[in-house]
Amino acid sequence: MTDPIIRPLAWQPPMHVLAKLGQVAGCLGFIGGGQHPLSRWSYIMADPVEVHVWHRFQGGDPFFGLQERLAKLSLTPSPDYGPFQGGWAGLLSYELGHAFENLPEANSKTLSAQWPDVWLGLYDTLAIFDAQNCKAWVLSWGLSTHGRPDTQLAISKADDFKRWIETEAGRPEEPVNPATHVGLLPVLTREEMESRIARTIDYIHAGDVFQANLSARFSGNLPEDDTPLALFSRLMSRHPSPFAAYLNLGDMVVASHSPERFMSRTADGVLETRPIKGTAMRHKDPDLDARQAETLLSSVKDRAENLMIVDLMRNDLSRVCLPGSVRVPRLCALESFSTVHHLVSDVRGQQRPGLGFFDALRASFPPGSITGAPKVRAMEIISELEGEPRGPWCGSMIRVGFDGAADSNVLIRTAACQKRGQIWQIDARAGAGIVADSEPALEYDEILMKVRALRLAASRGSLP
Repeated sequence: MTDPIIRPLAWQPPMHVLAKLGQVAGCLGFIGGGQHPLSRWSYIMADPVEVHVWHRFQGGDPFFGLQERLAKLSLTPSPDYGPFQGGWAGLLSYELGHAFENLPEANSKTLSAQWPDVWLGLYDTLAIFDAQNCKAWVLSWGLSTHGRPDTQLAISKADDFKRWIETEAGRPEEPVNPATHVGLLPVLTREEMESRIARTIDYIHAGDVFQANLSARFSGNLPEDDTPLALFSRLMSRHPSPFAAYLNLGDMVVASHSPERFMSRTADGVLETRPIKGTAMRHKDPDLDARQAETLLSSVKDRAENLMIVDLMRNDLSRVCLPGSVRVPRLCALESFSTVHHLVSDVRGQQRPGLGFFDALRASFPPGSITGAPKVRAMEIISELEGEPRGPWCGSMIRVGFDGAADSNVLIRTAACQKRGQIWQIDARAGAGIVADSEPALEYDEILMKVRALRLAASRGSLP
């Protein structure tokens, strides 16, 4: 057995480290923010040993060889340094779902059409942050060009990464010019979006689906002195989230302050998904805020939405889990974040022997909470009414460790950024779960509520 090389780091918040390293192509951060129980561990990595890129038009299995690559390394992480100590990590765009289901293609020239369906790096060196105990380490396995761990190489990589962090890291900085900016504007008018929601309701009444998650796109530019990294820093300082993630692909950057886990896997094969359905705006007044939470908990409509997605995720997990092992230990529990309350459920199952996380992804991607039920028909309706690819939005940022343990988020509350000359262009989306008794105006209000934090961060504090 080969042990990794560990170097302790003086404690500093992970966002301070990402503030400098985040400008480097290949840098990937999973940042746990806020007081949520699942915010304990954060990870920052760069310079992957290998990169796996896949687009649906090339055909074949998008995950071919990835699970086998990890298994051949036979690396055993230590229980002392968190649940992820290197492995495959990166982006799955929403349209990856086309690899697993026969779905119509959306013809589009939007920014979302240009993203890879899969971008995964094999990372052998990373910084690990334990917010619960205010401890941090650099860990390296030293994978060589021959694909095997090398102790001397691991020492070199760990020392170099530690030196880089201690030399370069600093506090996140705001752009030089703090002036407000127009930011993200809706691509469709309220009337156009409400018409699409009404058409979705018609499909529900016709019996096509029980629920469909329809989204609206918001688009704009950052000013020349602003960057996606600064945008992400503003989001995390004002709206910390347990499943936030940042990925720099050079001229493309994903910045997400997602509150939602898609699916996790323990090393011994326990799968868990945590769908969110049900949203209410928070209030500064504690009494009004508590009343909002109680209203959400007692909402028949929101609980029905959550139950439908729980049933969908139970079905997805049952495709790869032992018969009778899929359970729902928590149903429609209240979780509160900086701007909203959510209803969250937990679905768990024991994966069948011989299967790994990539098999679970094949059975369940994209996340059911942002598609609808039945899933495939809902995705067909989404493709028809939205008429363009979603790209990273409602895909997932994933990490799959050398021991088979894994975690992933749902890329909601996410900015997909692409550089055009000196300007960063941004696409962001927000959606609402449409059901039979939905009211188009109220559903559009929910969309605006969900995207508000991103729009404020992009405009530096004001909305047009």
